[in-house]
Amino acid sequence: MKTKRIVAAIDIDNGRVVKGVKFENIKDIGDPVELALKYNADGADEIAFLDIGASGKNRAILLDVVQKIAASVNIPFCVAGGIRTLDDMRAVMDAGANKTAVCTSALLRPQLLSEMAGAYGSKSVIISIDAKRMTNDRSQEVKWNAFSGGGKTDSGLDAVEWAIKAVQLGAGEIMLNSIDADGTGEGYDLELIRSVTSAVSVPVIASGGAGTLEQIADVLLNTNADAALVASVLHFGKTTIKEIKNYAESKGICIRK
Repeated sequence: MKTKRIVAAIDIDNGRVVKGVKFENIKDIGDPVELALKYNADGADEIAFLDIGASGKNRAILLDVVQKIAASVNIPFCVAGGIRTLDDMRAVMDAGANKTAVCTSALLRPQLLSEMAGAYGSKSVIISIDAKRMTNDRSQEVKWNAFSGGGKTDSGLDAVEWAIKAVQLGAGEIMLNSIDADGTGEGYDLELIRSVTSAVSVPVIASGGAGTLEQIADVLLNTNADAALVASVLHFGKTTIKEIKNYAESKGICIRK
């Protein structure tokens, strides 16, 4: 049985951890290093550091924060946001990251994925896909488009097709973010996750919508996602990594120790 992971997400803006709903109404949560230490101690399998302000405000990623977190945790650490070139990836990896994730920059220049994989290997390259449901008014067929710019700009690309292409170019993992479910606590978009996991062979991190232990277990049991990303449920004290793992194990999920 495949071992599943729990990834704790830390969204950063102006050096602070923040969280919103559907990428809007952003609230201050706290200090990123303190939260990273807390989630590391509580048993998170990985930490995803997402500098949401770096891309949207066209500034460099906060390397000093990356260095502090990398020096404080002993689990894999992914960094995303503001990585526009191979040199940006190199700076982040030199600062202590194990993986880097790109979204907008890869949509603007897909070849960046091949450059990153060529330099550091596919396992260090994550394609982050911010997907939003788009319903065809005539056929009522449901599809998802990949968005850029922090979920604000529709690329016009089908998210599943983009996932396939990104893997072909060198991405070794997918962070699949549902814009519709993000921060709502109403559960993951299982249909989206199934569509992408059935189309690619690389690991997929399911992101967006975790609100209860049942929902987290549901995405790990009933899709082929390799990991569940959680943020709001941790930030607002609704549950802990230990509680999530214990509940998942009680449902028969093979969870990473």
